[in-house]
Formats: sequence, structure tokens, C-alpha cells
Amino acid sequence: MSKRILMVEDTEDNRQIVRDLIATTEYELIEAADGAAGVVAAAAEKPDLILMDIQLPVIDGYEAARRIKADPALRHIPIIAVTSYALSGDEAKALAAGCDGYIAKPFSPRQLLAKIRELLS
Repeated sequence: MSKRILMVEDTEDNRQIVRDLIATTEYELIEAADGAAGVVAAAAEKPDLILMDIQLPVIDGYEAARRIKADPALRHIPIIAVTSYALSGDEAKALAAGCDGYIAKPFSPRQLLAKIRELLS
């Protein structure tokens, strides 16, 4: 069974980049367009990994990550924060919210894929 990745991202262009990238792999992609939908999708789909944008409508990625990690049935799922907030302290804030990795936008698809593979291996 192929591993499933949930992408929580509100920008269509960014979703398309990840879609194209994941299409070249054995992974299956699930998408959510805001933080609240991401939390719901995580609970419903139980993905193997979550790519979490930080600047999201409804609830931001930090809050979505906290809610996912607060759920005993979901807390084992690794979350990679993918964000254009690349200020000092942002990585620490993402990790404090429960994210397991951090990638700044614009990212290299190869770098993102390497991080995904590292967390899914």
C-alpha cells in the first residue's frame, strides 16, 4: 500500500507544484485548503505524513499542527511545516507547535522530497 501525504495549502500554485512532485513518486496525495479542513482530513484519512503551510485561512498551520498532535490517534504522524515565513525563530515556533520538520518557501522540490523520504523511511 502506498504511503499517503496530506498537503494543507491554500495557494493553488503551491498545491500544483507539490502535486506535480508527488506524481513522480509512489506516494498518494490528499489535499486540504485551510487549517481547519487539514485537521478534519488528518483525522478522517490518517495520512502517513502532513505537509503544513503556516499562513492558512480559518486556523493557521501552527494551530492545526497543535490540534493534530493533541489527538492521541494522530500524534505519531510527522508534520513538515512548509512556509514562506523564514524569519529567525519561525523554525523553533513550528517545532514547538509539534512540527517534525521545516522547509522554507520557495523550496527546491528535491529538498522537499528528500525530507519526505527521510520522515517516511
